[in-house]
Amino acid sequence: MKVVALVSGGKDSCYAMMKSIQYGHEIVALANLMPADDSVDELDSFMYQTVGHQIIVSYAECMGLPLFRRRIQGSTRHQTLNYKTTPGDEVEDMFILLNEVKRQIPSITAVSSGAIASDYQRLRVESVCSRLGLVSLAYLWKQDQSLLLQEMISNGILAITVKVAAIGLDPAKHLGKEIAFLTAHLHKLKELYGINVCGEGGEYETLTLDCPLFINARIVLDEFQTVLHSPGSIASVGVIHPLAFHLENKDTAISLSENDKTSDSSLEKKGSVFVVQGDFPQRSEATCQSNSETTNLVEVRDDRICISKTKKDDIFSICCWLQDSCKTSAGSHEDLAVVLKHIESQLAGYGFGWEHVLYIHLYIADMNEFATVNETYVRFITQEKCPFGVPSRSTIELPLLQVSLGRAYIEVLVANDNRKNVLHVQSISSWAPSCIGPYSQATLHKEILHMAGQLGLDPPTMRLCNGGPSAELEQALVNSEAVANVFNCSISTSAIVFTIYCSAHTPLPERFKIQEKQDSFLKQTRLLHLDKGGKCKILDPIFLYLLAPDLPKRASVEVKPILFVPEDEETAVTSVHNPSSFTVANRWGFQHAQWHDSCIQKCVVSGKICAIILSITENIVVKICSESLGVNDEDMDHQNSVSKGHMERVLRFCVFLLDKVIVENGFSWEDTMPC
Repeated sequence: MKVVALVSGGKDSCYAMMKSIQYGHEIVALANLMPADDSVDELDSFMYQTVGHQIIVSYAECMGLPLFRRRIQGSTRHQTLNYKTTPGDEVEDMFILLNEVKRQIPSITAVSSGAIASDYQRLRVESVCSRLGLVSLAYLWKQDQSLLLQEMISNGILAITVKVAAIGLDPAKHLGKEIAFLTAHLHKLKELYGINVCGEGGEYETLTLDCPLFINARIVLDEFQTVLHSPGSIASVGVIHPLAFHLENKDTAISLSENDKTSDSSLEKKGSVFVVQGDFPQRSEATCQSNSETTNLVEVRDDRICISKTKKDDIFSICCWLQDSCKTSAGSHEDLAVVLKHIESQLAGYGFGWEHVLYIHLYIADMNEFATVNETYVRFITQEKCPFGVPSRSTIELPLLQVSLGRAYIEVLVANDNRKNVLHVQSISSWAPSCIGPYSQATLHKEILHMAGQLGLDPPTMRLCNGGPSAELEQALVNSEAVANVFNCSISTSAIVFTIYCSAHTPLPERFKIQEKQDSFLKQTRLLHLDKGGKCKILDPIFLYLLAPDLPKRASVEVKPILFVPEDEETAVTSVHNPSSFTVANRWGFQHAQWHDSCIQKCVVSGKICAIILSITENIVVKICSESLGVNDEDMDHQNSVSKGHMERVLRFCVFLLDKVIVENGFSWEDTMPC
């Protein structure tokens, strides 16, 4: 992709450009926001670094790229974490700036930024990118800061400190020093006081004077003035005000190629500086237009729309599908539009909206229609409708038409409160696969972490990794672990259930390798987690392997974990086996037998969770039915064993087992809820 890089002058934004190039992108322009007054070094802003802004004008010449600059007119008006378009906010200056860059260089499709740990900054960059139809690249996001700092130095980032504001950093000693010189001291301060070695907590700011991207010249700071803001305090704040600097030409300057000369950014613009002006835009009407689009649907008789509901206290689920859709439907996307509209109406009937949805299972009849299905999905479920965060999602193909469930089947899990913690990272990074659109990586609600289905995608490239199904599974688990770590937990110790969807295209021998890889990965990750001082209380998760006709991106594997994340770290985590203190009333016509245990997988957290999965194989069906007839298993005809009467007995047996496990673990049927 062709990229415009947001540059503050700091080491992070410069190294983010280098990483973008490493992953095959092309930097074609630079963008910078600066104070309205040249004499001001630093603004009271959570968004922008401005110390050293007087020197940024040189970046155009150093890199041989056009630099677009705008003076910041707005202020911090929208202070909550999730940004909403707010006229007069400083984020709108970024919108105006990038909108002008895109207008002048239409081939630009992505924006690079140096965000490492600040959700506040990342979410605002992503918001602007979403409004402009651009992709956010944040290749430093969630990287280990100690390793990252060393990486920057090793890869030729020459940067000096232009601000210090932390205990242990003295303006008189540490301002104007190269970060390579300060590395050991920064790590010592991390051990003593827990500072961020990359300065992500505002401990210090830097100005890059040279790096491999400065192909034409390096910057030499000749003279500066030290300005103290809080002298004599425990953590004195000092900034550098540049007084004089010059450029030192490089003998290795690279000439422009013929390809460069014919690009959107013409020869005259190379190294040029453009000042972007303009007033704040009016509030967008896009939301209203989007809402109106969802009303233009094909009329469907109510008797063809099927609804299933379950409810437990303040959490409930709605399932919806369209019967006989093959007779009139133009495809999965048309079915989905009708189903989503009907669910939206059902939610409204309870006084709820999409913002109350925690998780969505999306099943479609044909994965070839995934792109059009996704377009329909994003018309209904938008960031604007979900101010507390968009729901997480899993998508697979199922043979819906064969069982009269239409072309699109939706399950939504709904909570009647907004006490959810949503992780939604839209930026492409090296951390975990991005979710570009209205679906999030994970949603935490009442100690249950619902994670989106993870494919074996390589995060920085967003392509399926090489190496076959086992390699895809390992990458999907790595991605899941990265998401879990954000919530201070691990899939190896906190998982309740692992659902592993395996594509029917995967050869049979590879399916067995998938299970082996899952077991070995979790064992190794658990040991690493415990070595790092992680919680020693470990859940014994349920594993459910399902064969699906197809998965998104033609993936071989999709992993969907559900985790328990206790608010109280002392919560007991136990698995109860054959407790003798409980007696289950024999009201289902069965007596307990040892072989019954082979049908049950369970994960129990005392007093909180009892997750159960029953597996009834053909052989088990034969055993159940043979007992009712008083014959031996081998005497039954396997082909004709499941009559209507037999099926009723199998269902009663399932209820018997569920009842037994629920009661034995101190729960009741009134405690059951959808998942």
